Amino acid sequence: MKAILKRELRAYFQSPLGYVVIAAMFFFTNYYFFTYNLYNNTTNFSSLYSLLFSVVMFLVPVLTMRLMSEDKRSKVDQTLLTSPIMRIEIVLGKYLAALFVYLIAISGTLIDAFIVTYFARPDWPVIIGNFIGLFMLGATLIAICMFLSSLTESQVIAAISGFAVSLFLILIDALSYVVSNPFLQKFFSYVSFNDRYVPFTYGIIDLSNTLFFVSFTALFLCFTTVVLERSRWC
Repeated sequence: MKAILKRELRAYFQSPLGYVVIAAMFFFTNYYFFTYNLYNNTTNFSSLYSLLFSVVMFLVPVLTMRLMSEDKRSKVDQTLLTSPIMRIEIVLGKYLAALFVYLIAISGTLIDAFIVTYFARPDWPVIIGNFIGLFMLGATLIAICMFLSSLTESQVIAAISGFAVSLFLILIDALSYVVSNPFLQKFFSYVSFNDRYVPFTYGIIDLSNTLFFVSFTALFLCFTTVVLERSRWC
């Protein structure tokens, strides 16, 4: 797994992709920080983290679009599948590489929080809760988009699929108000990423919301492993 992790990290930083995603995330983070914190003279980071929800939903598909599809296109996946390494190790190596780049990208929020300490005392428990929520949101979305990348050889299709899923997850809140069926209302409300994420922006680390993101992450990592296993016999 370490070899896969190192290989993917090199791929991210030997190409512009890793730098572009990190730079884009830093740009939006600092733009919202200036607009909502410095300009309004407040140490409340809830608005910043709330606004980053949509940014993450559309940056992660770019981060993950090549993870699996590039190997399929270049036939490197056949070499990996015939090597003495477990499928889950391949998946986890690639997943952890993307997660590491994502962690660097969102670290700008903590840098901004440290900047604020020179002028006032920020509410660190709330900031840490926000950061954990943003991390778990990205971790889950990386697993979902990685699964989508494993279904195609095209990075473009993988990215578009990721954007479509992200848009659906953003709009799913509205569906709970549109449908009249009580079961569907509860279902859409239950799987709403936004509803699960919002409590974190207030510094509330709820166990059910944490398990929700962890469960979705594990589920889609398993789905990706199954796709790899099927590719071995196709």
